[in-house]
Amino acid sequence: MANANLHFKTNYAASNKIEPFYKGGKVQISKDEKYIFCTCGSHVNVLEISTGKIVHSIEQDDQEDITSFALSYDDEVLVTASKAMLLKQWDWKRAQCTRSWRAIHTIPVASMAFDPTSTLLATGGCDGTIKLWDIIKQYCTHNLKGSSGVVHLVQFHPDISLLQLFSSSGDCGIRLWDLRSSECLCVLQSHFSAVTSLAFTPDGDTVVSSGRDKICIVWDLKTRTATRTVPVYEAVEGVALLPGDQDLSQIGVQNDSLHFITAGSKGVLRVWEAGTSRCVYTQTLPSAAPSAGQEDGGGADGDDPRSLTYLLPMGASSRVAAVTAEHNITLYQLAGLRTQQQFVGYNDEILDVKFLGKDDSHIVVSTNSCQLKVFELLTNSCQILYGHTDTVLSLDVFKKGSLFASCAKGSGHANAVGCVSFSRMKESFIASGSQDCTVKVWDLPDGVATATGDVLHELSARVTEKAHDKDINSVAVSPNDKLLASGSQDRTAKLWSLGAPGTSLALLGVFRGHRRGVWAVCFSPVDQVLASSSADGTAKLWSLQDYSCLKTFEGHDASVLKLVFVSRGTQLLTSGSDGLVKLWTIKTNECVKTLDAHVDKVWGLHASHQDHKMVTGSADSTITIWDILKQQELSNLLHEKKFLKALGLAISLDQPHTVLSVIRAIRQCEDTRELLERTLLKLRLDQKESLLRYCAVWNTNARSCLDAQACLQVLLTHLAPEELLQYQGARGHLEGLIPYTERHMQRIGRLLQSSMFLDYMWQKMRVTGASSG
Repeated sequence: MANANLHFKTNYAASNKIEPFYKGGKVQISKDEKYIFCTCGSHVNVLEISTGKIVHSIEQDDQEDITSFALSYDDEVLVTASKAMLLKQWDWKRAQCTRSWRAIHTIPVASMAFDPTSTLLATGGCDGTIKLWDIIKQYCTHNLKGSSGVVHLVQFHPDISLLQLFSSSGDCGIRLWDLRSSECLCVLQSHFSAVTSLAFTPDGDTVVSSGRDKICIVWDLKTRTATRTVPVYEAVEGVALLPGDQDLSQIGVQNDSLHFITAGSKGVLRVWEAGTSRCVYTQTLPSAAPSAGQEDGGGADGDDPRSLTYLLPMGASSRVAAVTAEHNITLYQLAGLRTQQQFVGYNDEILDVKFLGKDDSHIVVSTNSCQLKVFELLTNSCQILYGHTDTVLSLDVFKKGSLFASCAKGSGHANAVGCVSFSRMKESFIASGSQDCTVKVWDLPDGVATATGDVLHELSARVTEKAHDKDINSVAVSPNDKLLASGSQDRTAKLWSLGAPGTSLALLGVFRGHRRGVWAVCFSPVDQVLASSSADGTAKLWSLQDYSCLKTFEGHDASVLKLVFVSRGTQLLTSGSDGLVKLWTIKTNECVKTLDAHVDKVWGLHASHQDHKMVTGSADSTITIWDILKQQELSNLLHEKKFLKALGLAISLDQPHTVLSVIRAIRQCEDTRELLERTLLKLRLDQKESLLRYCAVWNTNARSCLDAQACLQVLLTHLAPEELLQYQGARGHLEGLIPYTERHMQRIGRLLQSSMFLDYMWQKMRVTGASSG
C-alpha cells in the first residue's frame, strides 16, 4: 500500500493560531493607529493591525474580569480596572504592571478616559461617582458626585486649557464638569435613553451626542444648548465626525457643513448632514436575511449579530473602525466606506475548516453561526460571507477554485444538512447528507465556479435516496467521481454508485463493524480503500472490493470526529473529542505522533493541497495551522533531490552541520562537480556569505575539509575577488582558511607519499613471488 520511495511524515508544529481576542467590552485604537486594544475576560489584548497578530496580552494577576481600561493619548500608559476594584498601570509594551492602587469606588469602574496631556485619568463608577487621578503624582485629585446610576461615559474636552469633563449616566443627561471648582456647570438634557458617545469638532465649540433613543443631537458648547436634533431611526452606539478637508463626495458629502457617521442597531454605517438632518449616504452590506433587530430597529444588544456596538475614528489614515455585536472589528476607508480589513474577535464553536485559494493562502471556517468566515493566513484579516439563515455545519471546497460570493442555493432537505461534498474531477455536482436520513446529489450549472455572485442559481437535486436509518454525518465523493460513501449515526457506512446523470444511486455495499455512530468517511487518493471514524473511539480502513475491515486504529479516548489521508494515502490524520490530533502510518498501524493544541472537541481537520501543512478547528474557538517540521521538510527535499531548496532551507536554519549534510548528499550524486556548481551559484548573496562562513569552520576538521574545499573551489572559481571581499567577514574567513588548508595539503602529501611507497612495496612483493615461482 505504501510507496517505497515516499518519505513518511513524523511530526507537525503549530505555526499559526487564530484565537479569541475580544469577547465584548471596550475597544480602543492607539493614536499611531498601529494597534487595537480590546478586552477578553481578565486580559487586555493588543492586536497589531498590519499583521492581525496578538503582540501583547496584559493579564490581571487576580484573574478578575476587566471592566474598563484606557490608553493614554501618547500611547505610553495603559490603565485597567477590574471587578476587584483595583486600578493597575501598565507598561503595555513589556506587559509589566508598574503600579496598582485601590479605585476608592464602592463598586466596579464602568468607564475610563485620559485627558489630552496623558496626565489626568477620569474613572466613572457604577456607584454614580467620578474620580480623577494624577498619573504622574499618583493621587486622586477630584471626587465628583451628583450622577444617578452607572456613569457609563466620561470624556475630557479636547481643549485642556478649559479643564472640562463630560459624563453621562443613567439619567440620560450629559453633565459638564468644571475641574477647577469641581462643580457641575450644567446638564445637557434632550436624550430620553442612554447617551452612548460624544464627538467634538476640531475647534471644540460643538459636540454631537448619540443615544439609544434613536436620535443624535448637535450641541453648541458656548451657549450650552441643542441646535439640531437628528432622528436616525435606530439605536445609535457610536458617532464620528467627518473631516472637512477631504473629498468625500462618494459618501454624499457635497459641502463643507458638519457631517457625521452613525453606527447602531441596523448594522450599517450612515452619513448625516447635521444642518438638514438628512441621511446622505447609507452603506451597502452583503445581503442576508433580515433579523429581528433589523426589522424592528431594536437596540444594539438585540437579536441582530450585525448590529454595531462601537465606532472609532482613525483620522490619521482617513479610516473608521466599527465593532459588531458578534465581536468583529472592521476597518473602513472613509472614501466609499469600503472594507479594508476585518478581524474576528471570537469565533465561538468551530464546526469545520478548509484550506482555500491559490497556494492554500486562505482558510474558510464555519462556526455555530449563520456566517462563513474566510481568513487570509498572512494577515489574519477576515471576510465574512452571508447567505445562510442558520448554523453552517459542514464545508467542502473544489480543488481549483475559491468562491467568495454566494452563487447557488439548493433547497429540498426536510431537516438540517449535516455534510456536503464536491465532485473531485470537475465542478459538476455536490452530494449532501441530512438529518432527514437522505442523500441528495445536486447538479451544478455551467460556469457556477466563476460566477460573481450577481445571480443566485437554484440547484436541482437529480437524485434523492433514503440512505440510512438515522442522521447522516458524512458524505464523500471518490477521486474518479464514480462512487459516493456515506456515514451515519446508525453505526454503518455505505458505498453507492453515482452512475450517469438521471439515474438513481445504487447501493454497492455496507461497511459494518463500528460500535457507535460513524462521524466521518474519506476515500484514499490512491488505493481502493475507504477510511471511517466513529464515536467508538476508532478509525477503520475498509476494502472497496469485499467491504471487509482491513485495519483498525485505536488510540483516541473519545469519539473520532474527522479524518484525512496524507502522504499520498500512506498515512492518516484523525481528530477527536479528546482535543487531540493523531498521525498514523497505515502500513504499520503505528501512531507516529499525537498533537495536543486544543482543549475541546476538534471538529475541523483538513490537509493542504500540497500536503505540507494542515489546519484544525475546535470547539474551544481556536484555529491552529500546522506545518511539517523544518527538519522533516529538509529530509523530504533531499529525498526528492531538490538540492537548491534543501540547501536554502538548511542555511535558513543556521545549522552548519545540517548544511554540510546537504553538501555531502550533492557530492554523492552523479555529475557531482556540475551539480554542486549549479546549486551553489544559484544561492542568494546572503546565503553565499553564510556558506563561506561555514566552509571556514568545516575546513578546520579533517573529516569535513574535502567538502569545504569543494565548495571553496566553486566560489573562488566563479566569483571575482572584489565580489568575495564584499561579503561580511570575508577577509577574516579567507585568512583563516590558509593555515588549515596548508596543513591539509601537507597531510595529503604525506598520505600520497605513503601510498606510493605502499604501491612500490606491493609491486616488489609481486615480482619476488613470481621469480620464486
